[in-house]
Amino acid sequence: MIGLLIIAHRPLASALAAGASHVYTCAPEKAESRVRVLDVVPDGDVDADLAQARALVAEVDAGEGVLVLVDTVGATPGNIAGKLAEANRVAVVAGVNLPMLLRVLCYRENKLADVVEKALTGGTKGVQQVTATPPLQVQSTLQRGSQGNDLPHVHDQQ
Repeated sequence: MIGLLIIAHRPLASALAAGASHVYTCAPEKAESRVRVLDVVPDGDVDADLAQARALVAEVDAGEGVLVLVDTVGATPGNIAGKLAEANRVAVVAGVNLPMLLRVLCYRENKLADVVEKALTGGTKGVQQVTATPPLQVQSTLQRGSQGNDLPHVHDQQ
């Protein structure tokens, strides 16, 4: 199983982990097993944060690789994460959001490169514009369409 470290501006890393635990209440091991967080505080000691991040990577690494999810590139969390990257062992993906995290948690049994692809897909497909829902009668007509039931196509999120 791929280890997972979330690094973000405080309190985002902890909040994302808590959100995943909320979603996976029925299977807490999915959201908690070999998952660590590092909330980076304003004006914190960057060298201490980097040392802590390296220790957390070592904690979750069982030899199959570690994925580091980070909130943004170019800020302290992203700079720390970039120093952790190591080919075929520690991968870093920026732009973490809850859909990305949930996707990663579902696919951690796969190879690291595959989990990175799942993270990117989950993160981008999870960003969508939500529009007003038409009234129920109109919605039913729209979903059926003229050629039958289009409902499976309407709900194609991931």
